[in-house]
Amino acid sequence: MTASACGGDATAGGEGGGDGQELKGETVTVAGVWTGVEQKNFQKVMDTFAEKTGAEMKFVSTGDNVSTVVGSKIQGGNAPDVVMVPQVGVLEQFAEKGWLKPLSKTADDRARDYFAPVWKEYGTVDDVFYGLYFKASNKSTVWYSPEALEQAGVTPPKDYEGMLKAGRTLSDSGIAAFSVAGEAGWPLTDWFENVYLSQAGPEMYDKLAAHEIPWTDPSVVKALTTLGELFGDKELVEGGGAGALRTDFPESVEKVFGDNPKAGMVYEGDFVAGLISGQFGKKVGEEAKFFPFPAVDGGEPPVVGGGDAAVVLKDGKNADAGMKFVEFLATPEAAEVWAGAGGFISPNEALNLDAYQDETTRQIAQSLVEAGDSVRFDMSDQAPAAFGGTQGAGEWKLLQDFLRDPSDPEGTAKKLEAAAAKAWKKS
Repeated sequence: MTASACGGDATAGGEGGGDGQELKGETVTVAGVWTGVEQKNFQKVMDTFAEKTGAEMKFVSTGDNVSTVVGSKIQGGNAPDVVMVPQVGVLEQFAEKGWLKPLSKTADDRARDYFAPVWKEYGTVDDVFYGLYFKASNKSTVWYSPEALEQAGVTPPKDYEGMLKAGRTLSDSGIAAFSVAGEAGWPLTDWFENVYLSQAGPEMYDKLAAHEIPWTDPSVVKALTTLGELFGDKELVEGGGAGALRTDFPESVEKVFGDNPKAGMVYEGDFVAGLISGQFGKKVGEEAKFFPFPAVDGGEPPVVGGGDAAVVLKDGKNADAGMKFVEFLATPEAAEVWAGAGGFISPNEALNLDAYQDETTRQIAQSLVEAGDSVRFDMSDQAPAAFGGTQGAGEWKLLQDFLRDPSDPEGTAKKLEAAAAKAWKKS
């Protein structure tokens, strides 16, 4: 397999590429969730590869249901060559179904040279390296309005207790502390994961993510209790739990950075910056800033990540050319193209931070890269979809119920365990 993927043509495996023609006449089809600006920016990366190799590049947008769309394309005999997979659970599912080609030695070597080992681990199933993480997200960023904090005489906090204290001071100044997106369950899972990772530590986080300990474990009850302090405080959450449950993700950002601000802070990942500048026309780094999610109870500040991994499908008509494209995605050169276009951070340690457009993105990327092996992947993305990724069910639904009424962390933990046990049994 590796011989066919990186043998023969030495120039394609080399970082500089060949004479620009070694894949002339071949079409590489790449599928991924991206649309709009993200799709345009990824197209720039594909165009760079096309210029280097002569290959024709084609992108197919799958929407959020990657596994369903890719499954039907494989059955219909028109499988893409490369898929950008947005969840660890989906990557594992593809590997277990036998859809994937192990990545070539060149891709493997570059992953080892340029990335913290944890990224390679997340792309590996049963000791076989299948997925190269090209785009990452840092889900441990709390965004704030400098104007609101300044007016209340508050500075960015150093720990979780300090964040709640700052929030209460903000609230006294006449603006709610946090705008919370509770209308979908996924932002609530991210809140929980940051608190849990910092409070319980990376090893416990890994065990809970793999369901090796139950959700009734005292560490889970403790994290829910900590989160409940915030969720249950009407001074801290704009509109209280009921209001938060009616607030979708873009609205949660608008309530801090729109024309009629209702809150001083909103927690979510680095992708908040895209909404702030793109939808609400505010200048990131000036009218909108962030601080890293603070440490809880003396733990380390958490860095929860996510990302899109490139995999090669066995059934792709041009899987070998697809492999060359994944090898290219492992280079700092490929990451630099999208970094320059904005709305992107890379886990590639060889990418010069100057490639990013602005200081804020640079800081976010730097904290992700510097976290090295202590980065932990979004826990709900690692779970079976029935538990960690379905609207109105599993963890999403139960954390929404908890946001509505956080008075019984132990009861919530029991319900979470019942839902998790059921989902893991089926998977």
